[in-house]
Amino acid sequence: MLKNKFLTLLTAILFISNAGFSQTVIHEKSSLSKERLSRYDNFLHTEIDEGRLAGVVTLIYKNGEKAHENSMGVRDINSKEPMNLDQIFFIQSMTKPIITTAFMMLYEEGYFQLNDPLSKYLPEFKNVMVAKNPQLGSEGGLEPAKSPIRIHQLMSHTAGFSHGLGQSKVDQEVLQGLYYTPHENIAARVSAYAKLPLIGHPGEQWYYSASPDILARLIEVFSGQTTAQFLQERLFDPLGMKDTGYNLSESQAKRMATLHAYDESGKLIKAERQTPVSGNKVFAGANALFSTAQDYAIFAQMLLNGGEWNGIQYVSPKTIEIMTMDQANGIYNAPGQGFGFGFGVVKDLADSKSLGSEGTYYWSGAYCTYFFIDPEENLISIMMTQTAPFSGYYDQKMRQMVYQAIE
Repeated sequence: MLKNKFLTLLTAILFISNAGFSQTVIHEKSSLSKERLSRYDNFLHTEIDEGRLAGVVTLIYKNGEKAHENSMGVRDINSKEPMNLDQIFFIQSMTKPIITTAFMMLYEEGYFQLNDPLSKYLPEFKNVMVAKNPQLGSEGGLEPAKSPIRIHQLMSHTAGFSHGLGQSKVDQEVLQGLYYTPHENIAARVSAYAKLPLIGHPGEQWYYSASPDILARLIEVFSGQTTAQFLQERLFDPLGMKDTGYNLSESQAKRMATLHAYDESGKLIKAERQTPVSGNKVFAGANALFSTAQDYAIFAQMLLNGGEWNGIQYVSPKTIEIMTMDQANGIYNAPGQGFGFGFGVVKDLADSKSLGSEGTYYWSGAYCTYFFIDPEENLISIMMTQTAPFSGYYDQKMRQMVYQAIE
């Protein structure tokens, strides 16, 4: 009797162990089909051939190895110079995850608590005002914020700030105050930000904002360095991100991808205003870095590795865990998605109505640069181009084409 119970228990243990082992083996050996990935290349070639894109660079890492890399089209539609794998792009809001990660490195060093009021470190935000009617802006009247802005709200875009991208009067005021008014440095820009009205009370809404600019300013306050110095010394140099920064050298500038736009008829043209590649002094957190697909992949792989790269632990796995869970308390306005600290996060795959995995985190940039990191599949995907205005279309196509290639 005792022998039979022992055999039954042993069988159960072996079944559970083998089931778990089998799942792990299948996961680790899952790969990307080259034949199926050709669909992704073919799609992008069609977009280029039909004049909707000038050129793109795509890069995919699976299980820690480079699984797919391609450059196609041209970097400049006028000169017809080919797009190259080491092309440099202005990554706009893909700056935000980098800044947030750098900021959380300082959290790990004990400089602040996530629930701290922002005004504890930047007193100019002590008496922020909220627009009573965002559509009317300041002219419609202002009221004091119901509660202080908290540090964590800056990273989850729930503090009530705006980015100046919407149609309301508040958005227009922010656009003028932050981007159409020259500022000497990030301290001056953030000081101006403190004087602009909030679009809503802290914690009551998710609204995409330039609050990572405040994170960049706080990095300076806590570290005693400029944000550029901090990023260079603590992330870019040790990671080997040799083409990432706020300004480009002469040799790097020759590899800069040209910004394209569309004329009134919808034809792709070289944009009238190109991104200045040198002389930039506002070391911002919202939208200011240049990078390559390969550099960004290194940053992404470090995160996917639990904060480690080449033997150096940049952030704790527990820090990445809290950064990549929904911190917006369910008020992020995309089906199946949440927002963490610096990243959008897939919460419910069924609601998202797209291929992927729950727990995937991602973001994009205004000139159509995109990335996602999927811990479940041990997968990173990056697509970069330079096209305005922004469209989420190519982000969705990237996910669709990459996930369908998993064998």
